[in-house]
Amino acid sequence: MTPRIVTALAPALLVLMGAAQAQQQPLAATGRWGHQAVGSAPTPPMGWSSWNAFQMDLTEQKVLDSAQVIVDTGLAAAGYRSINVDDGWWLQRRLTDGRLQVRTGLFPSAATGGAAGTSLRPFTDRIHALGLMAGLYSDIGRNACSQAYNTDSPNLPEGTQAEREVGLMGHVERDIALYFGEWNFDFLKVDGCGLSSYGKDRPPVTSGRFREFGPTVVEGNANQSDIEGARALYGRVTQALRSVRPNGDYVLSVCLWGAANVRSWGAEVGTMWRTSRDIANTFPQMVHNFDTVATREFYAGPGRWNDPDMLEIGNGDFDGKHLLEARTHLGLWAIVAAPLMIGTDLSKVSPAIIDLLKAPEVVAINQDPAGHQGVVAYADSDRQILVKTLSDGRKAVLLFNRSGANARFTLTAEHLKMDAAAPVALRDAWARAEAGTFTGKKEFELQPREALLFVATGRHLLPRGYFVSERPGNVFVARDGIRALEADPIVYRSLASWAATDNGGTRPAYAGWGGPRADSTPYDQSLSVQRQVFRHGIGVLADTRLQLKVPAGSERFTAQVGVDDSTRGKLAGASFEVWGDGRRLATTSPMKFNQPARELSADLRGVRLVELIVRQHGADPAGPVVVTWGGARIE
Repeated sequence: MTPRIVTALAPALLVLMGAAQAQQQPLAATGRWGHQAVGSAPTPPMGWSSWNAFQMDLTEQKVLDSAQVIVDTGLAAAGYRSINVDDGWWLQRRLTDGRLQVRTGLFPSAATGGAAGTSLRPFTDRIHALGLMAGLYSDIGRNACSQAYNTDSPNLPEGTQAEREVGLMGHVERDIALYFGEWNFDFLKVDGCGLSSYGKDRPPVTSGRFREFGPTVVEGNANQSDIEGARALYGRVTQALRSVRPNGDYVLSVCLWGAANVRSWGAEVGTMWRTSRDIANTFPQMVHNFDTVATREFYAGPGRWNDPDMLEIGNGDFDGKHLLEARTHLGLWAIVAAPLMIGTDLSKVSPAIIDLLKAPEVVAINQDPAGHQGVVAYADSDRQILVKTLSDGRKAVLLFNRSGANARFTLTAEHLKMDAAAPVALRDAWARAEAGTFTGKKEFELQPREALLFVATGRHLLPRGYFVSERPGNVFVARDGIRALEADPIVYRSLASWAATDNGGTRPAYAGWGGPRADSTPYDQSLSVQRQVFRHGIGVLADTRLQLKVPAGSERFTAQVGVDDSTRGKLAGASFEVWGDGRRLATTSPMKFNQPARELSADLRGVRLVELIVRQHGADPAGPVVVTWGGARIE
């Protein structure tokens, strides 16, 4: 790392000293909730973004017209309130004082004159006057994505090499004060091309138009990325925002496309973070983006959201001629509590698309205040069932046929963690109508690419309390136990029918394989200890610490614990600990592979925060020790 880069990172590293100190004793119970909110988004952010609609062909009038449609059609009333200007707004950075100048040919109201030269405050004032929020785009590096990939656009930054360096690097505090102070924006998307696309062998640099940087981030290869460097740079933006907006009235979107293991640390520096490459208006690409979120349930929750990218509804495979696919797209984003950012030209979409985007019971599932992401209850190559616990105790359930043929589904009460002997009532979230009842199980047949979305009401499996795995938004992963980064093999399959075949094909590209899972091992196996199978529970690696918020009135935590039958490491042992508000409540001695599960129980009366800690005892050359908190519940 060059001295110049060290200088750029130093303030951010100071900011993250608290996190570094925690890493020195990562398994030590703290008695304090470990997530510090970045901005304010108790439910997934909703709005509209200019990029998929207009890309670099952006004007102030197009954005204002889109905002007016948002209001006039009732989309704003449905929750879509953030109007986000993406790449293409800037002209250059003024060298005398570093102030960014706006391209007034596109944003004429910015031609305010005077010492400032230009200002986007008149634009944000107009957006706010509509009762909406205003969002803007920047890049964490010196230069933006458009300068590397949209080289034919007439709307790229102009001037000398230094004047065209419009990204945040070297100007974080100045730019954040400008965006959120003087210009009064509410939302900022911070891209990462400046860290990945300006290496010495990349065309923007070999052309002589841009200075070399890094790369700090290598897409598709977390091991080649400077993860701590990227995290520190985004952390500096976080601190600048907290300084300018100490009351937290902002949203920070970290757009690092799932690279540099951001799926694991995004919550430290952002309100929402991209888990995947850019979405496209094809069904396979949409499913790919969904896959990057579907098994990351413990990494999201109120104020911290996995982001599989903006909606493509209204475009391509999801336009007015493909309403089934459009409903599937919105249903998938709803069940995993993803941000809902419309990405289409609203002046051209059909009324049916507008109505679909407003679907009140579907949006309500996404915006449920409990903030739980849906959990995979069943999955094979073609079919998935996901279940999301709602704040009133009901369950949203989505059945998804990924295939190109009709598919039969059996939905069981156990999928819903409901009593198979009691009736379960279903309500169709799309039709806004009751859809009958069943006892035990119910059969469905789905069309190709179809997703059905219901809200289920029934008697819970537990007479009192709940399984920890059904409320993932109450869990914070303080330590995930991953020692060596591995690419997640689940999230590349859907690209096969989308990508060209003139190369070696797609490969797993996103790190994070091995993170904690609900009702599954970290490696997507059934939970099992000495052949005792647990349909409900938590699968983790040893050397993991999870934090659980405990509802008032809770009395007891119980789990059957042990080394999972799927473990790679069979030689080392693992001990289990339950802590409450910083006090150790229960523990086991070290357990080994092929030993029976043991019950671990702790009195939770008066406890508000539980920490579940697993410590590995001894080394194991075969790999990490996989362990199970079988049937983990709070009653």
